[in-house]
This record gives sequence, structure tokens and C-alpha cells, in this order.
Amino acid sequence: MKPLFEQMTIVGVGLLGGSLARACRRRGLAGKIVGCGRNRATLEEAKRLNFIDEAFTDPAAAARGSDLIAICTPVGSIAGCARAMAPALREACILIDVGSVKAPVVEAMGKILPASARFVGTHPITGSEKSGFAASDPDLFENAKCIVTPTPSTDPDALARVTGLWRELGSTVLPVDANEHDLIYGAVSHLPHIVAFALMNTIAELKTRQGQAIAVYGGNGLKDMSRLAASEPVMWKDICLFNRDAVLDIIERFEDTLDEIKSAIGREEEDYLVKTFANAREVFELAARE
Repeated sequence: MKPLFEQMTIVGVGLLGGSLARACRRRGLAGKIVGCGRNRATLEEAKRLNFIDEAFTDPAAAARGSDLIAICTPVGSIAGCARAMAPALREACILIDVGSVKAPVVEAMGKILPASARFVGTHPITGSEKSGFAASDPDLFENAKCIVTPTPSTDPDALARVTGLWRELGSTVLPVDANEHDLIYGAVSHLPHIVAFALMNTIAELKTRQGQAIAVYGGNGLKDMSRLAASEPVMWKDICLFNRDAVLDIIERFEDTLDEIKSAIGREEEDYLVKTFANAREVFELAARE
């Protein structure tokens, strides 16, 4: 089968970028795969394992000749990467990102990229609390959702080719407006991470009478709740700040709900608590079916 792309550049060969390189290599979706990043040792390891063909630390050098560029860096550095690559982009090159905040990225790309470049915002709904190339997985995108955020100015051919790429990787592609995406994922992804961070920091302040950290007494419930707290701090700093308005709105809604539960516990309102907890279980079961 002819590759979908002659040459693909992946900027940021970590969990998502490394998984993308490995998945595309396994499926023959790119004739040549170029890796770009700051860590030369990681790039050389990926090259040794034949997941990439060439390695560069300079984004402009890595971009030359590619008809697809995937920027798989933290949200805060996506625009900078695009700006560095812009002068070297091939005519009609397609660019995608994999960030979990979309509106500011889409807006920035419209200002940075030359008119001949074609950008499609994407967000694969998959990942892990682990980070780095060592955690990459060629099956990471199998049976996952992938959001695409086209705008009225998005090139139809670029959108079709990007959609085809994610489908070949095993993902279900869903088009969503960029602003709506940020509100949705502020609620279903960003808030849970923030709650996990806050939970673990709260627990960290509590000690036994002998001065021992109480976290060691936790069981599976705490592990299930707090797993997200192991996520990469710099990445999540960027997500919170780039999606600030939606995140602050969702946090306020969460605070209101938590205050209601707090008040009900204080007043010993058993019926309210049972109803609230049962409703939460129904929402969980609905989400689990999707």
C-alpha cells in the first residue's frame, strides 16, 4: 500500500509523538519519518529502534521536505515550534498538533503559518499518566477517539487526509468546534487532573500522631482517584493556563457542587446524599458505556 505521506516530521518524540512514530511505522503510513526534539539521546534511541529515519534538534531542519508535520510538544511550545519551522515548510505542507487545548492553538497557527501551509487541529483522546518515549505504544490510538477542530478556512483536502491518518491508526474521528472542545475537555479531562493534584496535596499535609504520612495507608480507592496526579507537571501547567477561562469556570461549578455536599453532610441530610451519590453513579455508568 502506498504511504499516506511521503515524509512525516514528528516534533516531540515522547509518549504521544513516539507512539505516533511507532504506529505509523508499523502501518506503513509514511515513507520516511523524521524525529525532532531537544533530547538527542531519545532521538538516537528512536532511530536505533527504526521508529524514525532521521533525527534533528533544529525544528526548521526537521521540517524540510515533509508533507506532514505533527507537533507533539506541550501546548505552551506549539506556537514556538510552528514559528521556527515556518520558513522551511514545503509547499502545501499539512501541520497537526495533539494538544488538549485547541482554540488558542488554532488562532495562533492562523497568524504564524504561511498561506501555503495547511493546519488541522487534532486531539487524540488517549494517553497515560506516564510520559516520555519509554512509555510510547504503537497501539495507543487503537479504539480511541480523536477530535479534529476544523474552521471555515480549513483546507478540505488537508482535513480529509488528516482524518484518514487517524482512522488508519484505529481512532474514531469526531469534528468539534475548537472553543466547544476546550469547554468539554476542561470538564472531562482538565478538572479531573486538577482534582487529583489538589487531593494529593491535601493528603500530603496530613500526618499521623507519630508524624507519618497518611498516604501509605491508602488502598485501591486512593490509587484509582489519584493516578492522574502522576501526570507530567509542565504539560499540565500549560494546559491549565492555555485553557484558563474554561478551567476556572469548571472549577467554580465543581466548588458549588462540593459546597452542596459539604452542607448536606453538616446537616445530616441522608436523602440528599443518597440521591447525589446515586446520580453520580448513573453518570459514571453512562460514560463507561461510551
